[in-house]
Amino acid sequence: MNNCRKVTILLILLSCLFQPLSAQSLFQRFDSVLTVNYNKGDVDTTFITRPKTKWTITARYNLSGAKLETEGRENGQHFNSEMTADYKSTVSVGVSYLGFSLNMSLNPAKLSGKNRDYEININSYSQRFGWDFIYQDAHNFKGWHDHEGMERIELPADMLSMKTLNINGYFAFNNRRFSYPAAFSQSYIQRRSAGSFLLAASGMGQHAILKWDEEMKLKITNIGIGAGYGYNYVPSEGWLLHISALPTFIVYSHTSMYFGDTRVPLHYHFPEVIITGRGAVVRQSGNKFYGMSMVFNFTNNGDEDNLTLHNIKWRTRVFFGFRL
Repeated sequence: MNNCRKVTILLILLSCLFQPLSAQSLFQRFDSVLTVNYNKGDVDTTFITRPKTKWTITARYNLSGAKLETEGRENGQHFNSEMTADYKSTVSVGVSYLGFSLNMSLNPAKLSGKNRDYEININSYSQRFGWDFIYQDAHNFKGWHDHEGMERIELPADMLSMKTLNINGYFAFNNRRFSYPAAFSQSYIQRRSAGSFLLAASGMGQHAILKWDEEMKLKITNIGIGAGYGYNYVPSEGWLLHISALPTFIVYSHTSMYFGDTRVPLHYHFPEVIITGRGAVVRQSGNKFYGMSMVFNFTNNGDEDNLTLHNIKWRTRVFFGFRL
């Protein structure tokens, strides 16, 4: 009898535990867990708060560009050049529920066949950690080349093709009062001005081919570490101005550069750096917000007395959103 009672009690407990739940009940449990995790956080609410609503819908217009600059000396004569990629623009719409986001973007020039370039921008900004992943496959570069004692040479499109990867990350020390997400994802609201020292790590890889009199091939791999500072300025209620700079010194660099079959040395020259700069302006008005943000990457390799390369990559974003 004792064994039968135990089996019966066990069956009753299991039936209660695994009883069918309605879709509404499942959603309520899921929503409850998400809400607790969303609002949980070791932050000073005098400076930072979460939005009171759960849903956020945001429309964005993105514009990005890239530039490659060279400078150096050949046989005692100074030369420099500049190649700029076509601007790329996308329109995107994002929906966020308690921090979980889904975004869709369109490139009008890509859809119409006017632009063969390809670009991926992925970023994640949290209170303590954050990173950017930017990959670009660009072909539509135009520019010029100056050589001392010679006329300027115009460089048409399709001479240069370049694949570039930029990765950078940060760690914010004062994450209880300073919020990167408030400036870039609007998943937090900065209520009072605050700043933070930042640790930073950066990486940059590039493979370029220039078809001129002789084909030039370039491969670069850089890894940098450093530190910087970010500041969120709240001049009045509803306004936020952000600026931050993350300089990193290149601690590992591997470069190979060839003109035809001739290898051109690209000597390490201190300081070689990767610099990431960010800026943003955000306006909160009721359940609506709008503003603009920018991310800027600069990489320097080489020695100006021989050959130096400057890689510049930037992205500007204009956004409008509302919370439900």
